[in-house]
Amino acid sequence: MKAAAITKQTGIASISKVCACFNLKRDAYYKYQQRWNRYKSVESQVIQLVKEERKVQPRVGVRKLYETLLPSFKSAHIKVGRDSLFDILRANNMLVKRKRAYAKTTNSYHHFHKYNNLIKELEVTKPNQVWVSDITYIRTVKGFCYLALITDMYSRKIIGHDLSDSLELAGCLRALKKALWHTKPAAGLIHHSDRGVQYCSHMYVNELKRKGIKISMTEEKHCYENAIAERVNGILKDEFYLDQCFFSTAHAKRATKSAIKVYNNKRLHVSLRYKTPNTVFYNVA
Repeated sequence: MKAAAITKQTGIASISKVCACFNLKRDAYYKYQQRWNRYKSVESQVIQLVKEERKVQPRVGVRKLYETLLPSFKSAHIKVGRDSLFDILRANNMLVKRKRAYAKTTNSYHHFHKYNNLIKELEVTKPNQVWVSDITYIRTVKGFCYLALITDMYSRKIIGHDLSDSLELAGCLRALKKALWHTKPAAGLIHHSDRGVQYCSHMYVNELKRKGIKISMTEEKHCYENAIAERVNGILKDEFYLDQCFFSTAHAKRATKSAIKVYNNKRLHVSLRYKTPNTVFYNVA
């Protein structure tokens, strides 16, 4: 059928002659042409909807993109499945290419007390039961700045963050105080982190104890025990362009604030049954 269309455009042969070569009727060509035109129309609509969504979530994956756009597909009477969406994006070179780069932000070689892991066998069933914390780097033209994050383990909601020019304690403390101010958790909360010097320091530990928060830390060389916190770091970089190099710390702060807002309000999680962190946090809390 493609050959028939090409010969018609170039004038090499008529539709009738090409169809006769393949023992097909002219009707078969015209039916194919109608199907192709309908497909291209649907493809064009899908691409436009994807472009609009990626203005907000530039690197969202296809599975989450499909769930996000499903209401738009239905309202526009577009019938497209997840596999078809994959095919359309692949054909138009619109699949997201992942890239990862890491810089070490954890210094666990220090004299401060290191606490046991309290969440290894724990079943997390509600928000504000466990908070996980981590630090990641953000590049600027003048060097690194550092993003301290506190995430609710159940809902995956980022509840506290701070971006500063150094790896010193102050940024982590500010992130913690923001989380406490925004959520005001009940007694029994567990704060889980790696064994970095910031989280083990007297000032940070005393702030947790003063608020009645239990302290939990990963075991030596067991970084996967803080996997959710590290996964959130990766999402912000992979899907929200926080892996780029910013002009200044102020520029990075604006981008970070915007990324976290979209992450909490728009980003769907497979582990949350395709719901957003804010939806789960506030519907259960």
